[in-house]
Amino acid sequence: LEKGMHCVDCHFVGDSHGDGKLYAETRAAAKIRCVDCHGDYGEPATLRMSDGTDLTTLPTGFGPRFQKRRGKIFQQSSIDPAVKWEVVQTLDTITPGNEHYNERSRLAKTMQSDGTTWGNLLDPAKLAHASGKVACQTCHTSWVTSCFGCHLPMAANRKKPNLHNEGTDSRNWTGYNFQTLRDDVFMLGRDSTAHGNDVTTIRSSCAVLVDSQNQNREWLYTQQQTVSAEGLAGTAFSPFFSHAIRGGRQTKTCTDCHLSRANDNNAKMAQLLMLGTNFYNFIGRFAYVGMGRSGFTAVAVTERDQPQAVLGSSLHSLAYPERFDAFLRKGRRLREAHVHRGRDIRSLQLRGEYLYTASGADGLVVYDVANVDNKGFSQRIQTAPVSPLGQRLYVRTKDAAGVALPSTMAIDPTRPRLPVNEEPAIHSMYGFVYVADRQEGLILVPAATLLDGDPTNNFLERAVTFNPDGKLTGAQSVTIVGTYAYVSTDRGLVVVSLRNAPKRLSISAEIGPPSLDRPRAVAVQFRYAFVCDAEGLKVLDVTDLGNPRATGTVVRLPEANAVYLSRTYAYVAAGSKGLAVLDIQDPVRPQLDQVYDAEGTLTDARDVKLGMTNNSLFAYVADGRNGLRVVQLLSPDTNPGIYGFSPRPKPKLIASFPTKGPAVAISKGLDRDRAVDESGNQLAVFGRRGARPFDQAEMYRMYLRGDSPWTVTNDPPRAPLDFQAPTKSARR
Repeated sequence: LEKGMHCVDCHFVGDSHGDGKLYAETRAAAKIRCVDCHGDYGEPATLRMSDGTDLTTLPTGFGPRFQKRRGKIFQQSSIDPAVKWEVVQTLDTITPGNEHYNERSRLAKTMQSDGTTWGNLLDPAKLAHASGKVACQTCHTSWVTSCFGCHLPMAANRKKPNLHNEGTDSRNWTGYNFQTLRDDVFMLGRDSTAHGNDVTTIRSSCAVLVDSQNQNREWLYTQQQTVSAEGLAGTAFSPFFSHAIRGGRQTKTCTDCHLSRANDNNAKMAQLLMLGTNFYNFIGRFAYVGMGRSGFTAVAVTERDQPQAVLGSSLHSLAYPERFDAFLRKGRRLREAHVHRGRDIRSLQLRGEYLYTASGADGLVVYDVANVDNKGFSQRIQTAPVSPLGQRLYVRTKDAAGVALPSTMAIDPTRPRLPVNEEPAIHSMYGFVYVADRQEGLILVPAATLLDGDPTNNFLERAVTFNPDGKLTGAQSVTIVGTYAYVSTDRGLVVVSLRNAPKRLSISAEIGPPSLDRPRAVAVQFRYAFVCDAEGLKVLDVTDLGNPRATGTVVRLPEANAVYLSRTYAYVAAGSKGLAVLDIQDPVRPQLDQVYDAEGTLTDARDVKLGMTNNSLFAYVADGRNGLRVVQLLSPDTNPGIYGFSPRPKPKLIASFPTKGPAVAISKGLDRDRAVDESGNQLAVFGRRGARPFDQAEMYRMYLRGDSPWTVTNDPPRAPLDFQAPTKSARR
């Protein structure tokens, strides 16, 4: 754009008018490549495309498109006869003495796979960023747009013109409402088969949630996920070309993709590898709150209409000023909620149409919540929507204290695969629910039948009960990290390998006193685990997931009940202290950023989860005897830097709901920026055939040398004095 370029200055006649073939995607039809005009590392551009097109023969309305003069290549604008520019050659940027020489360019393009040797191109096979395996835009993309979540509510008996100008009308109108559009995300993965599966930029795209309203204005289902034909989550991702290409000092730097020597990019690495950062998670219209012996409640926390503003939020005041004023007059109290009894709901997790709960002596109890927003149902939450004989949505255990799903996204590993789709097999562990029972240890329950669309096979039963030598007795919570279960027990943290689940489970590590004292909860971000125990918040190095190592880091918070990690901040439900916010940009040196108690009214924080709705970030706090608290953390009107990677939160209590019993747990929202787990198992569908996230071995190459972390800085080491380009035979 700054040069004066337009689309037709890159996409010539072949790209614009096609070659007579139909392609499944526009990118597959585009033949132009960066090297066609800028050349490769070792030689200038030949100005000949991969399909044989000679670019020097292509005209513009003002003369030849390309000209070579004095060893340089110049391009004529297709739009403006007065505009020309030099097409800088890649080789020039890495050749010392050339007017376009850039030492950072030379470092990046000549760096070898050992991570230390650089300066020459004598052996292209050893290059870390060879153009044949890393797409140019991987480093040269300056910014990326991602859309996390598109809300598609379908309403019957709404006459509207069809969307794509078919000339007919629709009686079932589906609105298109994008949720969270951001430009602070940078993710990498493998491109499609059509583009050689090289390393490239990835974005979130078509992460769809769907609603359906019938002719009686009854919501038949609300904000439900989609699932691919082969069982991957429909929270989709795609490789793409950003068209935000830069050179000079505006490209990506070393620490954008590799471990920083200052250890300050742990969250960015989690984002880069698509492990998720919990920043974009979606709570939705209802927040589910566990109330111990009083059961649980689904509390409506947003408007039903679009835009789906959180009640009491800044967006609520802008989009619905009259409703907002009425909400203020009623004391910011949430009114709509649907309660269901339960013996002792201590932990709960929503996924799709079902809510999974750990219910003490009742064990695992699963509730059908598909009709929670359907006014046509008097009993909106139930365990037997058809008949108690038609399904069994519970498994009795002695004392269920915690429940975990391997993902909040709907993933079904039992579906058949079609090789032509080039989608991976899903690890069998994703077909189970994991229950921490204080007497029985870890229990695995198959639950994939709740995703297969068949209502006749939903009879849950335990598959595995794992408690060797009583080591998991006293289990009170479980967190799934890759192919491992981190189980918090009275004795310490026990790491259970699920690599061969359900056939064989094994304990790979145990961490107890003095490193951990009665751990209560665990959250993991990339290479570090944050553990709440009787002394406060502690940090473990989990570079080796199966063998966590204590770092010695302790933040004294005696009432640390639960922790939620969101990019460079940790949010701790700190009991009588309220909500403690820690800066964890350097994970082994966390700093207490602020403690928020809503002017002394948030006094019994038991659990906290975050959710983003329409670019504003909210904390949902289970505040014990005070009930549910909704705290606005980020909003465009209160945080000018909200569009940065991790702006500092400014907490503000905006809504409350007094629960019938003590609020002890909150269901986590839907992961919207997680495409792969820590063990390299793909979770989300990719919208291009053959595209995928990195597998575990590819992740390791980004930050390990052997078993040790490998770190970088953005300051180039001293440049080698000599420079040698490869010979033609080596290039071939």
